[in-house]
Amino acid sequence: MCATSERWEEAAKMRSLMQQRRVNKVPGQSWIQLKNQVHTFVMGDRSHPQDTEIYTYLDELIGRLKEIGYTYDVTPVMQDVEEEQREVLLGYHSEKLAVVYGIIHTTSEMPIRVMKNLRVCTDCHNFIKYTSELLHREIIVRDIHRFHHFKHGHCSCGDYW
Repeated sequence: MCATSERWEEAAKMRSLMQQRRVNKVPGQSWIQLKNQVHTFVMGDRSHPQDTEIYTYLDELIGRLKEIGYTYDVTPVMQDVEEEQREVLLGYHSEKLAVVYGIIHTTSEMPIRVMKNLRVCTDCHNFIKYTSELLHREIIVRDIHRFHHFKHGHCSCGDYW
């Protein structure tokens, strides 16, 4: 609440208090199952055996998406950092990593199905919409509230979730 109101000092005190009381925030995770194997991703995760390939492809894809109108939506970043740093924090969210892994390892006819333990943020939602348009891919993301079915640059939720 403090961070959304840009009350950074109060937000820092609250985070410190949470740490002292050992209150843990559930980290965002995304899963994709391919060939009977589940691949799990967390934001900025570098533990996957193919992390170099995933991150390289993601960076290239974001460049291509920007050419067709995609821009980072930095409003979900709840930290007192410069805009460039906000983009870095958003760039490697778990659902982006899982979607890219699915793109790399499936044929274009096969839908990409990703599960997420939290609500998908607005930036990732936009990223997946643009990705479905650019690559002509069907992408289905199940977040904590609903299924998002992305196809031809549109989502089944009508951008209301």
